Amino acid sequence: MERFHWVRHRCRQFLAVDSERGWYSPPDGLPSKSSPQRVSGRRRMVLARHGPHQQEYEAVSKKYKGNAIRTTKYSLLTFIPMNLFQQFHRAANLYFLFLALLNWVPVVEAFEKEITMIPLLVVLTVIAIKDALEDYRRYLFDKKVNNNLVRVFCGKQKSYIDRCWKDVRVGDFVRLSCNEIIPADLLLLYSSDPRGVCYIETANLDGETNLKQRQVVSDLSLQGADFTPESFHSRIECENPNNDLNRFKGYIEHSGGARVGLHSSNLLLRSCTIRNTETVVGIVVYAGHETKAMMNNSGPRYKRSQLEKRLNTDVLWCVVLLIVMCLIAAVGHGLWLKNFRDPVFQVDGETSPALAGFYVFWTMIIVLQVLIPISLYVSIEIVKLGQIYFIHNDLDFYNEQLDSRIQCRALNITEDLGQIQYLFSDKTGTLTENKMVFRRCSIYGVEYPHVENARRLEVYEAEQNEAACLTVTLKSACSGKSMSCRSLSCNRSSVSLHTLTAESPEEEDQLSNHATARTGAFCSRMAKDVVPDPELVRKLNCLCSSTLHLGDGSTESLSSLELTYITDFFLALAICNSVVVSSPSQPRHVVPEAQAPLKSLEEIKLMFQRLSFYSFAPPQIKGSPRSFTSKLFTRGKTGSFTFNTAPNNSSNGSEAALDSSQETCKLKSKGDLFDREDSAAMWSQEDQESKGDCDGGKQNIEDPSRDVESDEDCDEELLYEAESPDEAALVHAARAYHCTLRGRSAESLLVELPGIGSLVVQLLRILPFDSNRKRMSVVVRHPLTGQVVVYTKGADSVIMDLAETQKGSEQIQEILRHIREQTQKHLDMYAREGLRTLCIATKVLEEEEYEVWLKRQLMAESSIENQEELLLDSAERLETDLTLLGCTGIVDRLQEDVPETIEALQEAGIKVWVLTGDKQETAINIANACKLLRSNDRLLTANCGSKDACVALLEELFKEIQHDEDREESLESTSSFILVIDGRTLEWALQEELKGSFLELSCKCKAVICCRSTPLQKSKVVQLIRDKIGVMTLAVGDGANDVSMIQVADVGIGISGQEGMQAVMSSDFAISRFRHLKKLLLVHGHWCYHRLANMILYFIYKNVMYVNLLFWYQFFCGFSGTVMINSWVLILFNLVFTSVPPLIYGILDRDVPADTLMKLPELYGAGGTTKIYIPATFWITILDAFYQSLVCFFVPYFALAGSDAGILSFGSPVNTSALLIILLHQVIESNTLTWIHMLVLVLSAILYFGFVLLYSAFCVVCSHPTNLFRVETLQMSQPLFYIICTLTTVTALLPRILFWTLFNSLHSSAALRSAQRDEAAAERYRRRMQRWNLKHSGHSSLAVCADNPGLEPSMHEVVS
Repeated sequence: MERFHWVRHRCRQFLAVDSERGWYSPPDGLPSKSSPQRVSGRRRMVLARHGPHQQEYEAVSKKYKGNAIRTTKYSLLTFIPMNLFQQFHRAANLYFLFLALLNWVPVVEAFEKEITMIPLLVVLTVIAIKDALEDYRRYLFDKKVNNNLVRVFCGKQKSYIDRCWKDVRVGDFVRLSCNEIIPADLLLLYSSDPRGVCYIETANLDGETNLKQRQVVSDLSLQGADFTPESFHSRIECENPNNDLNRFKGYIEHSGGARVGLHSSNLLLRSCTIRNTETVVGIVVYAGHETKAMMNNSGPRYKRSQLEKRLNTDVLWCVVLLIVMCLIAAVGHGLWLKNFRDPVFQVDGETSPALAGFYVFWTMIIVLQVLIPISLYVSIEIVKLGQIYFIHNDLDFYNEQLDSRIQCRALNITEDLGQIQYLFSDKTGTLTENKMVFRRCSIYGVEYPHVENARRLEVYEAEQNEAACLTVTLKSACSGKSMSCRSLSCNRSSVSLHTLTAESPEEEDQLSNHATARTGAFCSRMAKDVVPDPELVRKLNCLCSSTLHLGDGSTESLSSLELTYITDFFLALAICNSVVVSSPSQPRHVVPEAQAPLKSLEEIKLMFQRLSFYSFAPPQIKGSPRSFTSKLFTRGKTGSFTFNTAPNNSSNGSEAALDSSQETCKLKSKGDLFDREDSAAMWSQEDQESKGDCDGGKQNIEDPSRDVESDEDCDEELLYEAESPDEAALVHAARAYHCTLRGRSAESLLVELPGIGSLVVQLLRILPFDSNRKRMSVVVRHPLTGQVVVYTKGADSVIMDLAETQKGSEQIQEILRHIREQTQKHLDMYAREGLRTLCIATKVLEEEEYEVWLKRQLMAESSIENQEELLLDSAERLETDLTLLGCTGIVDRLQEDVPETIEALQEAGIKVWVLTGDKQETAINIANACKLLRSNDRLLTANCGSKDACVALLEELFKEIQHDEDREESLESTSSFILVIDGRTLEWALQEELKGSFLELSCKCKAVICCRSTPLQKSKVVQLIRDKIGVMTLAVGDGANDVSMIQVADVGIGISGQEGMQAVMSSDFAISRFRHLKKLLLVHGHWCYHRLANMILYFIYKNVMYVNLLFWYQFFCGFSGTVMINSWVLILFNLVFTSVPPLIYGILDRDVPADTLMKLPELYGAGGTTKIYIPATFWITILDAFYQSLVCFFVPYFALAGSDAGILSFGSPVNTSALLIILLHQVIESNTLTWIHMLVLVLSAILYFGFVLLYSAFCVVCSHPTNLFRVETLQMSQPLFYIICTLTTVTALLPRILFWTLFNSLHSSAALRSAQRDEAAAERYRRRMQRWNLKHSGHSSLAVCADNPGLEPSMHEVVS
């Protein structure tokens, strides 16, 4: 099949009329061999189209594709040859073509030539019309997109002119305004924002509506009043086109020879929309089908279902059966000619018996062609479309809040939903809401439980349950504001142009509604209204104190260090993110002017003299720490916060400061040093004296009537748009403590600190989060100290390893060790409570150290080859020897009905595995909450530090399970095992030599929980189970980290949650809630598999039964290939008369009602569904078809024996009986009979009789001599014809009727068993309550109520 696709692709290339237009299939991502960039490796050179390098531009860019897109498959000239070529790569059409051509050979001709062409022509015509309509729709969409106008720079006119998208070329300068859609992949060269940033919305690519910030190429000195393309003389070298939306590598080389690295934040992708930026200018680097958007257009997903694979095997058996029957006919005909003497009619005596037998073999291939159920494949596709229609329109899958319903993206694996044996699920966003809410935190080793915040969450949940609203209301004020501020200062309207696929208006509405939901979810009331912890507020209020007292002693120094940690902790929460800040009166990209600090600089100086900022910063950094006074005020300036020059570095001064700090620090015992109660006692006498001032500040923060209301106009209007919900939760938490992020630009952040006011934080570098590092970092210049500081947040397993004990004095090591130990205890406690944990750390860099690292980072960014590895290495060099500040615990609630869904799936025989990147304790807690782990289950934990330990542990756990199984057999008790394995151990277990042991152990367990697993490990686990055990697997997830396992699994399901649409776009089915899996699998999965399996068996039965009638007749005509049925009726029998009933059977049949399937999940398991279509049922169906064909042939044969009936007189009752038997057979097999079923069956019979009568009565010379005039009309006018048909039909179907009668008598249906079970339970309850009444009440009776409807109304009736 791969060769067919390759040939198809090559033919498309040869038939292409316009070399600049691509085809519907995605391009290979590599240019042709003759293109210049192929010679230079994996790079392409981009020059300005109207620049000084005209000759070089013509030589380099002539092979680049234009911007016109073509998603159509055909043109007027290529439609017929291309469509025929596509259709004939199907085995079914090739089979029909072979038979049609074979019938043109005179010596093997069985029917008239035009008759055998009918099935092929019908199939080709229907499919061609369908393809033409689809392609015409694509053509109209392409025409609309290609003719959109955009302003492109014209070198002759020296100005921007309107051009169609299709006329844009690589190297063109494109000018865009707000709300305009980007026509090609552009390198951003200019933005009207003075800071060189713009914002784009990528909803057309990935469904995400949170704005992405893009930045003008750094060091490009073209920002001014306007951009002049004539002044652009640089060269751009970048990687060749690829489909990675998040990667762009290259560099721009200026005329002076300087190179500047390019990355994805400099690239504006085609089909995205410009937001909140008046004007941007970019140069086209990729156009048309070379853009990343078009290269991601892979078309609909195609997977082969297990049922089709099983069907292919059975079709091969049908081929074997056909060959055997044709060989019998060939041998029989040869023997008949050899032994025939003195013929009374003309026989060809010149042909030898062997050659005549050879001819008959091919004649019988034509006659018995229906035995191969090739048309079954077309019928299956139609049935699947009908099944998908009912799944898609099931109201139970409709999410009213998101205004979304289930999406069926893979059209040919619906029946696989009914055969799932292993389900692999992500945790966050799949089992949980992925709506993060700040719950509690730990700073400086002190835990702040936020008790009032916990009560607030309980109140919100109670309110939501009372309002019957299971999730946060989507149409919030925040959502409305967020949407309204997008079009600020923009007069142009936005038109949704999807360049990936031509989506319907319904899909566009669904996408937009989903986008609104996402915007509202991140700024919900539950996430915003964080209640501060009183103790933490009291400590922070010291920054708000207007009267500062200097003190000495150990407690003062420790308190100052703790306050330093607290301030840095909340500053990290506010700035270590990619959150976009906006408000109705403020565009997202604007950083407002910093207000004057609330305190004078002299007060700040006194304050931070007291706090001794960074007095205990990592001592291994040369020249650090220093007192704040020397850091901030050594420049001889006052009233200024300008930190453009590096501070004076003095190692002697720093060491003196460190020694002074160490001398003032007297440690307490480990037991009470960092205890939360004792932390308050560490404050000095001076703190107690100034407590009134701190309490005053505390009132200002806590009293909503004062502080909150006074800041309501500005604070409540701030809107945070985050790329992930946990980022938004942390920013809201920092804001609750008045550490507010107020603005963001490419180079700075505006942050308001409590007691200080708004400060501009210079943003030096951002190291974004990735799944390998599991952390994110920002490099800033501290707004108070002027130092280069790194703030890092990430998974605790990573941060705790990077925050090793620092070098220095024993006292410093003791403090850092205790902070680490206490924080680890709090992390474990949070994980046991099911909270998501993140660690916050920091690091102070020397200017020299930062400059060295920056050079390495810039070199990595400007590299094209191995850029990912170089950037990873650069990040790892920076994120070392961190100082741990604290950790956070974030609530991520379970989705509704998750426990019930998992319980039902397990009862259905499906093993549920959870693959998550969270901590082990968190995963176990969630497993308990969702009933994956029960009280009687035994937990097996696999955490190893080495490969040898992993080998020993796997063997030990397996032996333990075997020992318990043996003991349980003797005690007649059962218990289940749950395996919990961490990421490091899983990495070893997935190695080739340990796969077998891990697989053997996991098969013994009821469920497996993989913690700290990476996306690659998730996919490897799914692939291991799928390939080694050979079971049907399903993977469900909601984020980009789940894409790999979704694609590896037999069935991939994406949840349209809070993490974008990557999982949905990679999935086979997309749902909005995890609970929808229950009905999707237990009901629709069961129905789809049951219907399709039964329809396939029925189709095979129908074909085999009918073909055998022709085969039995060969024993009475010398195996000559003669048929006793009209050739037109013979061809139309399967094509028309009996084609529709199987389709209705496969779409509408229901063996068990939906409520019963939901109530009895065990009906889904191996005992019910999956035994329908197995080899045994296939051969039983074949034998039944043989029996019915024998009855259908020989009953009319013996009934007409000795009469003068001719061939057609004998064939007419045989053919009519076959039709009645086949139709009534379906009635017997159907579990559901509706008016649609009956209408189709009656119309099929009427159509048959009407065609036969009209054809026999009016077509005198048609198909002579097989259609003698009025023979069938005469037969159908005689009573004997109907007697024979009735007797034949009853005799053929009687055994099946008796079988089903006995089977249903001995095995009650599922619905009946469910009703009997409910009735028996009610009867047991009634008797138990009667006994209780007799025992506890002498003459009174228990009232009848809704809970006990079966109780008798009075005790007298019970006694009687």
